[in-house]
Amino acid sequence: MPNPKLSRLEFQIMEVFWAKGELSIREIQESLPAKKRAAYTTIQTTVYRLEAKGVLQRVRKVGNFHLFAAAISRESAQRTLIDDLLSLFGGRSQPVMAHLIESGKLSLDDVKDAERVLRDLAREKGKKS
Repeated sequence: MPNPKLSRLEFQIMEVFWAKGELSIREIQESLPAKKRAAYTTIQTTVYRLEAKGVLQRVRKVGNFHLFAAAISRESAQRTLIDDLLSLFGGRSQPVMAHLIESGKLSLDDVKDAERVLRDLAREKGKKS
């Protein structure tokens, strides 16, 4: 099953889970930056939406609150986000790569790592043929 799309706030909440593990809604809210912290009810609604999407799961009840945990990995969510971004460019990665290079966010070391991964993938593909 493909991962659902995540909003900015949803992704921000998921980052807290990936860093800290099981959390209550209050702990999530307190883990977000104080400057732009959403209201408790906003976090609560977002957590319930993430649960409905299958991205979060309730793991247990403690007293009168539930603890939640991530049901998907950071890598999986990032792949979905990147795939969505590439679909905006018709699946072409060149405009994204050009922007990363021009903005200085892609280094020569990053390119060398990418070349190594591409060579490894080609080698694996050759073994399967």
